[in-house]
Amino acid sequence: MRYLTLLASLMCVALSVSAAKADRRVAFVVGNGSYKNVAQLPNPPIDAKAMASTLRNVGFEVIEGSNLSRDQMTEKLLDFGRKAQGSDIALFYYAGHGIAVGGTNYLLPVDADIKTEMDVKLGAAINIDLTLEQTMGDAKVKLVFLDACRDNPFAAKIKSNSATRSVNVQSGLAEMKSGEGTLIAFATGPGQTALDGQEGNNSPFTRALIDNITRPGVEIQQAMTSVRAQVNEETHKGQLPWGHTNLIGAVYLNQAPTTQVANAAPTAAGSAPAATAGSSDGVELEYWRSVKESNKPEELNAYLTAYPNGQFKALALARLAAIKSGPSTTTRTLNAGVDPAAFTDEASQLTEDQIGLDKNQRRDVQRRLTGLGFDTKQTGVFSDETRAVLKRWQAARGYPSSGYLNKPQHKALLSEVVAAPPTASDSSQKAARRASAPAASSAPAPAPQQRSSPGDAAGAAFVGGVVGGMMGGMFRR
Repeated sequence: MRYLTLLASLMCVALSVSAAKADRRVAFVVGNGSYKNVAQLPNPPIDAKAMASTLRNVGFEVIEGSNLSRDQMTEKLLDFGRKAQGSDIALFYYAGHGIAVGGTNYLLPVDADIKTEMDVKLGAAINIDLTLEQTMGDAKVKLVFLDACRDNPFAAKIKSNSATRSVNVQSGLAEMKSGEGTLIAFATGPGQTALDGQEGNNSPFTRALIDNITRPGVEIQQAMTSVRAQVNEETHKGQLPWGHTNLIGAVYLNQAPTTQVANAAPTAAGSAPAATAGSSDGVELEYWRSVKESNKPEELNAYLTAYPNGQFKALALARLAAIKSGPSTTTRTLNAGVDPAAFTDEASQLTEDQIGLDKNQRRDVQRRLTGLGFDTKQTGVFSDETRAVLKRWQAARGYPSSGYLNKPQHKALLSEVVAAPPTASDSSQKAARRASAPAASSAPAPAPQQRSSPGDAAGAAFVGGVVGGMMGGMFRR
């Protein structure tokens, strides 16, 4: 009997491996910003890194690069073309400078130095149409995202050096038509320019893609509708993504493998499909990761509906109970007097941008988190590590755990007592006071005031650290 059980288990493993191999996903993700001959773009490498991470989380093999020369881009494209051959989903993402000449779109490597139309057509830039045809031609589903609709940095130079006045050099990119099984999405409309975003953050288009295209149970065309709405709202109607699609079935980037490729039956908008016996553990894990820190009962209940006997059922029920009962007594005491909006309002990249934090203010946030026991590097840049620490701090305080800040949460953080090490100026001032004090002073030192006591500050930080560790540990991946 034990032998039969073992044999059955081995057969299940073999079938699971076979199913995983049947759904091959390959992505090309590149962000070019450090241009040598034209204005640099600070955000494309950041965009590419975030997009690559998002796609890996839903099973893509990612060929990734940043600030690539012409030769380096060619090498990456050749690798992508080999791996994308016969794939179920091939995805092409590019952020950086792009130009349109004569109605054809080109991507610009960081070493591009274009003076004439001939330079473009003879290889200084990457022909998008030809590239997509050669690398993704036989993939079952082809998804193309181009965050490259900035101003043409070579437009004036090409026109001035043209032998004819008829050369057509556009701002932004030219319209493209998609072939069968293809979706093409631009950051903005044909001939228009898109925003690069606040330095150190994602562009509005890439941020909307990351927020929407891998949501559980959401079909890609439905996701793109949400992308357009988010960018339009965030830019105050200044930018509206444009696309063209020729998909012949529903495509999901975060659903069971059997329904992720074309020709699958569409799922009702906004609903999460129930898990079947063929669903992989990896899919359930990604679903759980997407909702495990949510403070919305409906999202956790959606997981329980999709996986009624899932491996994270107990954690989902515990999370629901915690939401119902609210923050612990210790946390309530720590957060006494905090704006109630901090406990209810969801924070996002948009709400954080509205605070307007500069690099020093970001470093101050990191310093305060570290002083409260949530250790993070004080670089002034909110990296993935800082986002994870912010989530733990939010969970410990009972705030919605998104990893981003809004104004009420930022204000609450500033109001917390932080045990920070003395600065150099503090030390020098203390030394000066000691030097000027009488050598044999016998006057007793005054008793420290309670509100400024280092012991109290350290105690508050200790409480914050303990609460953060306990709550963060409950919901850590």
